[in-house]
Amino acid sequence: MKTMNFRIRYFISVSALCFLFLTTHAQNTITGNFPALAGEQVRLVGFTSFGICTIDSTSVSEQGVFQLNYSDKDRGMGYISASDNKAYFVVLDKENIQLKGEALSVPESVITLSGEENKLFVQYAVEHPKREQSLRAWDYLLKIYQGDSLFSKQETPRKTIEEEIQRLKQEDVGFLESLDPKSYISWYLPLRKLVSSVGTIAQYRTNEIPAAITAFRNLDYTDERIYKSGLLKDAIESHFWLIENSGQALDSVFKQMNISIDFLIKSLSGNEAKFNEVTKNLFHLLERRSLFQSSEYLSLKVLTQNSCMVNDHLAKQMETYRAMKKGNTAPEIIFTGDVLKSGSAVETPNRLSDIQSDYKLVIFGASWCANCVEELKLLQSFYDKWKLKGVEVVFVSMDTDVGAFKTFTKPFNFISMCDYLKWDNQAVKDYYVFASPSMFLLDQNQKIVLRPVSIRQMETWVNYKIEDKN
Repeated sequence: MKTMNFRIRYFISVSALCFLFLTTHAQNTITGNFPALAGEQVRLVGFTSFGICTIDSTSVSEQGVFQLNYSDKDRGMGYISASDNKAYFVVLDKENIQLKGEALSVPESVITLSGEENKLFVQYAVEHPKREQSLRAWDYLLKIYQGDSLFSKQETPRKTIEEEIQRLKQEDVGFLESLDPKSYISWYLPLRKLVSSVGTIAQYRTNEIPAAITAFRNLDYTDERIYKSGLLKDAIESHFWLIENSGQALDSVFKQMNISIDFLIKSLSGNEAKFNEVTKNLFHLLERRSLFQSSEYLSLKVLTQNSCMVNDHLAKQMETYRAMKKGNTAPEIIFTGDVLKSGSAVETPNRLSDIQSDYKLVIFGASWCANCVEELKLLQSFYDKWKLKGVEVVFVSMDTDVGAFKTFTKPFNFISMCDYLKWDNQAVKDYYVFASPSMFLLDQNQKIVLRPVSIRQMETWVNYKIEDKN
């Protein structure tokens, strides 16, 4: 009897554990009927922060039927793709989905047979762009009826246009408000709408810019939903693009960007992994767009905050804005390895401080860097004029091949040096160089005067800041 009781208890315990495992890792299915895809491989792809991952893959049967699985932990957005790698987007929110159609690459041919969130997602994906297109047309007409003397007295059509604009907006808002607040799309669709609308807002509905920027600032970057949405990168880029294209003066643009940076860092406070992930992406975005004032602001904020540890690699990239900002004294550079001028070796000067000149432009680059090749070729056309105005140039190469370095620098009639250590060169480390080309303009006391982003900017600075010595 005791043995029987033990077996019953054991069976119940094992059953309970199995049930717990199954519910914790519940499998949901996506079944499709696409005869045209017979024999092809299809895969279900999910989003992870700034990347993607394959959730499941399978072969389509001869009848064109396939089944893909996803679990509750995959909650978010995903897409199905076949051999052409074109995406058909689906909502992965604990529901079984049935699809049929001609091709995943032709969304209008796909019918959602089951999966309520997916049906609503498809409905909004079809209807919202139509409303937006109509709104742009009505906005255009409204401006004519408000501003053109030929139409401004026509109150009836103007009111009709205003009413139709209001109706379209309310219809869109009403759809979103009708969604189950517990559903994924009730969170996702408003964010997608915000991200996709920035171009239209900047061009046609500029009065909505402040509200859109506020909406971006209020995003919670610790919310797991955004990391599975595929919108994380777009949200950050759209946010700062809208500020950049808001029609404000440049000083105001940087001020607004810095305010947004404050919001973003505050949102990420205490979540170390996401803090590093998001701030790294934003830093690289600002660098790519040459928004260096905001790059510097972000760097100093990140390096001086105390709520999260900063990734060493990210900290090194950002440190350049703290250690190498304007007004600081630049580190000494000892000329080691091959030191050339016009292809010939030079014995002196031996270090940067030995060069007696009003200004010194230090350029870090390499022959393998396409942009460096273009910039240094352009520099050659300006160098003689700059030298007459008291500007000397030193090129610190990160080449690793002796022949490539010597061939590349033979035309340069300014000092070029290379020790073939690439990123391990001491000057590269001392100047916190992490991209090429990188430039630093120093005065005669080696104080940093300017960090040019291009030779063209340097040429403009020389023309406006330095008087001829004639």
